[in-house]
Amino acid sequence: MTAIRLLLVDDDPLVRAGLSLMLGGADDIEIVGEAADGGEAGALVDRTRPDVVLMDIRMPGTDGLVATERLRARADAPQVLVLTTFHADEQVLRAGAGGFVLKDTPPAEILAAVRRVAAGEPVLSPSVTRQLIEHAAGASAGTRRGAARERIGVLNDRGREVAVVVGRGASNAEIAGELYMSVATVETDVSRVLAELGLDNRVRIALLTYDAGLVEAGGR
Repeated sequence: MTAIRLLLVDDDPLVRAGLSLMLGGADDIEIVGEAADGGEAGALVDRTRPDVVLMDIRMPGTDGLVATERLRARADAPQVLVLTTFHADEQVLRAGAGGFVLKDTPPAEILAAVRRVAAGEPVLSPSVTRQLIEHAAGASAGTRRGAARERIGVLNDRGREVAVVVGRGASNAEIAGELYMSVATVETDVSRVLAELGLDNRVRIALLTYDAGLVEAGGR
C-alpha cells in the first residue's frame, strides 16, 4: 500500500509536533515536510510532492487562505485539508480546499479526513457545512442567487438531485442510501456534476446550492 504523502502547514510548532506525532504514526501516512507560514508551502510542495496539505488558516505572513488559493491554482495541485476555527469570512469557503476540520477535532477524525481527501472524497460533514455556509450569508447573497440558479440549470433532474444532497454534506455512501444508487454510480454522478458545473470540489457544490437557495444554512 502506497502511503499518503502529507505536508503540515501551521505557525504553531507545538501544533505541528502534535499533528506529526498523531498522523505520522499511522502506517498509511508519511509526513513529508512542515512549514510555519503559507508562503513556504509552495516551495515545499515543489520539493516534497505531497498528496495532501493540512493547512492552518490563521498564520502571520502568508495566511492559509492565500496559500490554499495558490496551491489549488496549480495544474498538479495537491488536495488541501483546512484546519479552521470558523473565525473566517466566506473567502475561506471559496479558496478551493477539499475539506475542513476543526482544530479540536478528535485525532481519529482528522486521520480519517486526511484519508478521505487523499482518496478524492473531500470532507464536508453536515456540521461543518452548516457553520461554513453561515459565514457565506450576507448582503451579497441576493445578487448571487440568480447567477447560481442559472448555473445549476445546466444539470438534469438527477444531477440537480445529487448536487442538493452533496450540498447538505452527505458522503458518497450516504448519497447512495438516500437516492438508492450504488456508491460507484454516485461517484460517477458527482464527478459529472463537478464537470458540468466547472467546479473542482464538493465544497463549491455546497456553496452553489446554497447561493441558489436549494440548501439552507442548516444543511436542510
